[in-house]
Amino acid sequence: MTERFSEADVVTTVTRLTRSQLFRFVEAEFVRPERDGDGFVFTRVDIARLELLCDLSQDLELDDTALDVILSLIDQLHAAKQEIETMRRAIAALPEDLRASLADAVKRS
Repeated sequence: MTERFSEADVVTTVTRLTRSQLFRFVEAEFVRPERDGDGFVFTRVDIARLELLCDLSQDLELDDTALDVILSLIDQLHAAKQEIETMRRAIAALPEDLRASLADAVKRS
């Protein structure tokens, strides 16, 4: 089950995050929490992303433009990693002779 956190929970958990920064990051769509009644509901992934945003914006003093670029690249890396894992599982499910043929083809390329 996915844990869900309120805005107050997030500001308490991510100790370097202010409420105004939280709303700025949501407005910039650096995190995309669900709406719930009058506020937002965050997940553990959102919290990890907010911790990263605090590190990048505060420690490295990156502006929103730089944060947008970095987050886009990180998202692309995560998507590529998921695609590679999907390919790995598909290859592992192939019969041994096909896996061997594929391995030979990779070695030749």
